Amino acid sequence: MAFPDEATNRTDPNDPAAALVSVQSVVVDPADRLWILDTGSPMFRPTRFGGPKLVCVDLSSDQVVKKILFPQHVALPTTYLNDVRFDLRRGTEGHAFITDSSDKGPNGIIVVELGTGDSWRRLHDHLSTKAEGLRTFLPIVEGRPLMERHPNGTTKQMTMGSDGIAISADGARLYYCPLMSRRLYSVAVDALIDRSLDDDAVAATVVDEGDKGGAADGLESDAEGRIYSTNYEHNAILRRRTGGEWETVAHDPRLLWPDTLSVAMNGYLYVTANQLHRLARFNGGKDLRRKPYALFRVRIDGRPVLLR
Repeated sequence: MAFPDEATNRTDPNDPAAALVSVQSVVVDPADRLWILDTGSPMFRPTRFGGPKLVCVDLSSDQVVKKILFPQHVALPTTYLNDVRFDLRRGTEGHAFITDSSDKGPNGIIVVELGTGDSWRRLHDHLSTKAEGLRTFLPIVEGRPLMERHPNGTTKQMTMGSDGIAISADGARLYYCPLMSRRLYSVAVDALIDRSLDDDAVAATVVDEGDKGGAADGLESDAEGRIYSTNYEHNAILRRRTGGEWETVAHDPRLLWPDTLSVAMNGYLYVTANQLHRLARFNGGKDLRRKPYALFRVRIDGRPVLLR
């Protein structure tokens, strides 16, 4: 059954704003509302106005209650909206923070004022949001270098940028990482939402948090001040403790490209394994994914960050 209803999922090619086009992420905010992040970019095609959007569903009624469209100077034709986090304490209704992980254009962080629907780009094309170069980074997944491998034998380096995102327990820092990198970065949330600051002033608050032990797709945080990172190179989930040390939360051969992370009220961390590296795109045109796809959970004795 389509959620929240069939009409919301019936894409209209002549009016991309009317319904969902290509959903990348689904996140429940601290007010228990479900937000659907629509890339507007099926098969990574160029976006059109109305396609990239943030849609809010009231979980008590399963009704769409808000739809925020991004102007084309915010969601560029090359933009690929990837993941989202929320701080509902800032502004009249709070703010959302979204990664642009494009592999064809500038990367960055998109900030959304939920009350007004206004949005703007931060860290636009900043080095911390971009993939590392081939000379400094080549991911190894299931014992094999990860590259686009075409049927004609040619290869291409992956270049997707800012992807994983997490907000600190106190809401002061936003953590993020490029998909093609082993480094973790953070930026001051106060700077991201202060529209009087120029790009250089925002960039001055960026901190290189160091090597996180492997490349990551998903990030998450808990109320105890710890940062979680998937590790698609090692079929693992890692955690940075409050003192800065990294530790392994889970390591399992079934964690084939762990991606989305979510901390639940029941003390578990949930994670999906999407087998992205087995797509035909990376295997000479052969799709090597195996069903069923899996959702795993790991006991962490942590609580979700609820900034409300």
